[in-house]
Amino acid sequence: MKRERPRKVTVAMVKAVHATGLERIELERLRDRVGRLYAALQEATQADVPSVPGSWLPPVDLCEMEDEIVVRLELPGVKAGDIKVGLTSKQLTVCGQKKKAAPRLRVLSHLCSERSYGPFSRTIPLRWTVSVREATAELRNGILLVRLPKLKDRRGAAFKVPVKDAGE
Repeated sequence: MKRERPRKVTVAMVKAVHATGLERIELERLRDRVGRLYAALQEATQADVPSVPGSWLPPVDLCEMEDEIVVRLELPGVKAGDIKVGLTSKQLTVCGQKKKAAPRLRVLSHLCSERSYGPFSRTIPLRWTVSVREATAELRNGILLVRLPKLKDRRGAAFKVPVKDAGE
C-alpha cells in the first residue's frame, strides 16, 4: 500500500489596512459613486410596466437644473382633477385616469384607435435630496410640470463654533 503524503496548506496572512484622513474621504466618495451607479443600473433594469390590464404609461422627461429637478409628463386629455401626485424623499408617483369621451357622432365602426385610455401610474425614483414641502405641480396644454427644489447638501460645510474660556 502506498502512503499518502500530507498536503501542505499555506495560509496567507493579510494585514488589515485602515484608511485615514484624505484616503478615508476618497474611499467614502468612491463608495457613494458606486452606490449611485448601482441605483441607476437597478432603475434601468426594472421596467415600469403597467400593473393593471388596460393601463398605459405616459412619457416622462426628467431634467436636473442647478437648483431644482424638473419632471414633465405627457397627459393629453387628462384633467387636473383626475391626477394624483405623491412625493416622498425617495420617489415621485403620478397616477390617475384618462377617461374616454362619449362620441358625439354615431360611429358605424371604429377603424383605428391608437390613443390610450384608462388608468395610468408612473413612479420616478429620486437620487437627489429635494424639498418635499416646496414642490409644485401644474398642468398646462396636456403637460404636467412638476418642480422639485433641491436641498443644499451640508456635508463638508464648515461651521464656526465659538470657544469660550471656562476659567473666566
